[in-house]
Amino acid sequence: MNTSWLIAIDGSAPSLKVIDHVISEAASRVTPPQLLLINVQAPLSRDITRFIDQKVVEDFHREAGDTALAQARQKLDAAGLAYSSHIMIGETAPTLIEFARDKACSLIIMGARGLGNVAGLLLGSVATKVVKLSTVPVLLVK
Repeated sequence: MNTSWLIAIDGSAPSLKVIDHVISEAASRVTPPQLLLINVQAPLSRDITRFIDQKVVEDFHREAGDTALAQARQKLDAAGLAYSSHIMIGETAPTLIEFARDKACSLIIMGARGLGNVAGLLLGSVATKVVKLSTVPVLLVK
């Protein structure tokens, strides 16, 4: 059985709690799951990107994604857990779900409240969308 976990990281405190949970859960398993860290960057507006070189835009997304993933990587490195990290560009919920499907993930793990907008204060608008749209189990860490 595939035990690949997609771990959504946005750099917020709730997403770092996810890493603490993952470390605890992975330590209790005989065979650790494959851990796939993912950060989804919102695409820049066409009004902005038409004036900027594509390489500059790519560098911006990569640097922002690396910054968001940095603490999660540090925690996993300190715990001795192997992982791969991915930076994607798109609408967060559908991008996470498509990635989970493409990688045949058995679980999506994310914070119950990240850096989303005011509309999702209680659960988080992204978390709500992922739970609603996903065909694989979603674990929300609070």
